Amino acid sequence: MARKIRSDCTVGSLEKRIGAPGVIRNENGRDTRSDKLIGTIRKEAEKKNKK
Repeated sequence: MARKIRSDCTVGSLEKRIGAPGVIRNENGRDTRSDKLIGTIRKEAEKKNKK
């Protein structure tokens, strides 16, 4: 089983590590900013799913 990605990791460093640039996208289909934190994306998803 793979380890969970750290919350303080940025999108840019994650995409570089997995070798797939442009994989993480916003809801509207555009690329996510590379300096955005994974923890922020998780919080946004949780907030959206609660509604």
